[in-house]
Amino acid sequence: MDEMTTHEPIADEDIPATAPEEHAPAGGTLNGGPATEETVREALKHVMDPELGVNIVDLGLVYDVEISQDGKIYIEYTLTTMGCPIGPLIEHQMQSFLENVPGVTSVEAEMVLRPPWSPDMMSEEAKAALGYF
Repeated sequence: MDEMTTHEPIADEDIPATAPEEHAPAGGTLNGGPATEETVREALKHVMDPELGVNIVDLGLVYDVEISQDGKIYIEYTLTTMGCPIGPLIEHQMQSFLENVPGVTSVEAEMVLRPPWSPDMMSEEAKAALGYF
């Protein structure tokens, strides 16, 4: 399809009264569960390195994820090169994708340069996608 399609948000009154709740309230949890490292890392798989076209988790750029009892997320991450200018873009995308994770109340991301990233840190899927063997 050549046309760009836009979607209007669905207002609450457009959802039938019998429809299950599909999103968590702000700062709340879905199904009563807290955020987990697995759900945070799954959300971070939507954050793509724009130059490589591979997500930051499979690239091995996410070094640490810590979750406090009140849903505050701390992420330690790196970039593929020290002078890479995409740090702010990556952090913005992290915030955007994690704000929809049930149980997440806030996100703090810290870029670190140690240990330095290397291609050996990539998942097998990322290595295959980039032709790195």
